[in-house]
Amino acid sequence: MEKNTQKNPSAWVSAIPLALLTLLLYGVIRCFGSDSIVGGSQIALLSASSVAAMLAILCYGRTWSELEESIINHIRSATSAILILLLIGAIAGTWMISGVVPTMIYYGLEILHPSYFLLASCLICSGVSLMTGSSWTTIATIGVALMGVGEAMGLPEGWIAGAIISGAYFGDKLSLLSDTTVLASSTVGVGIFTHIRYMLYTTVPSMVVALTVFGIAGFTLDHASAATVDQYADTLYKTFHISPWLLVVPLLTGLLIARKLPALITLFAAVVLACIAMVIAQPTLVAEVAGAQTMDFLTGFKGVVMTCYGPTAIETGSTALNDLVATRGMGGMMNTVWLILCAMVFGGVMTGSGLLHALTELFLGVVRRTSAVVASTVGAGIFFNLCSADQYISIILTGRLFKELYEDRGLEPKLLSRAVEDSATVCSVLVPWNSCGMTQATVLGVATFTYLPYCIFNLVSPLMSILVAAIGWKIKRAK
Repeated sequence: MEKNTQKNPSAWVSAIPLALLTLLLYGVIRCFGSDSIVGGSQIALLSASSVAAMLAILCYGRTWSELEESIINHIRSATSAILILLLIGAIAGTWMISGVVPTMIYYGLEILHPSYFLLASCLICSGVSLMTGSSWTTIATIGVALMGVGEAMGLPEGWIAGAIISGAYFGDKLSLLSDTTVLASSTVGVGIFTHIRYMLYTTVPSMVVALTVFGIAGFTLDHASAATVDQYADTLYKTFHISPWLLVVPLLTGLLIARKLPALITLFAAVVLACIAMVIAQPTLVAEVAGAQTMDFLTGFKGVVMTCYGPTAIETGSTALNDLVATRGMGGMMNTVWLILCAMVFGGVMTGSGLLHALTELFLGVVRRTSAVVASTVGAGIFFNLCSADQYISIILTGRLFKELYEDRGLEPKLLSRAVEDSATVCSVLVPWNSCGMTQATVLGVATFTYLPYCIFNLVSPLMSILVAAIGWKIKRAK
């Protein structure tokens, strides 16, 4: 009997929760800035979810049990992503304190030269971001250091910031440790390894274009000395035990990834390998984390466990490097986990009520060709970055909105997850009022519109996604 009282939501009414969410997020961003993820965005999502639930129940005859079941299904689908995020936090701490990441940074800094500073900066930031899984951390640490070096060389600040951001977002996009990569794949329901491999077809060509531009610019722009780089390298060398043997940890992790083991097993193995390397290579730092002078069994155990779950801070004598080697562990992922849960509630209500389906139907009658479907996805990712001012919400909304459309057109879900990353992830930093754009402009000291024209990778990625779809390269119909 309940079924007969239900009505199909209209697209205009379905847009009300989205409009409210956009308005609330605008206020949150204005009030809290880069701290909006700490709680303000979650409140906005839950508020919009409440309005969507009331519309569904009062206007369209849905029951709370239907909405609750949809919410539970959405949260269940995010369980794996949450566990992965917690392991990512553990890896961020253990790989840093063990000296794995500092060793990579050290050898990366050794290759810097004024003539190819922009090219090297882009590569270094991509490597660090790939290993840490965080573009924000990369830009706020090694990016700040490179910004100072580039300015000392007399290079334009827009070019420097563009190279740093391009590299950081390239690594973040392809990193197994990236929360946005995990979020995009889990939202659409694609395995993370499948998602990363499929992104290579658009991400690598975009990076090649960016590196070519930065390489040419580096040899045409005037520059000076790069002596400051040696100071950072020396500080890392004095603080950590730098050894090429530490690179065995990422090498073995890469082999596990190549064998296509489940992500949780691979990440846990990466944590264990780093913990072993930490005790062997950095006993002094392990003791420092534990608050002791020397390391014994209990001190070592305490230091290793603290590195996995909590924040760590190592004094290097350099403020920039202190920020670089500081980690947050599993606890540092809780805000992202909280945001994902609230976003899953919003997605569950919008899906279970049929409101999201009503919005999707607007595209069903218009979008026909595969290239048009991808172009619409890219446009929606950028649109939600402009409206919601947060890349996490943009990823979730775009993925949920187009999932049914891709199924209707018989397109593989990995095409959707890739289009979401090519737009919602990389373009967030180009929006001045987006949390990413505001944060990076503040951290680097360069206005968003100043570095925007030089973020070559971020500008090319959405265009490359549409181009590859138009060509039909590696695009197959879903089984």
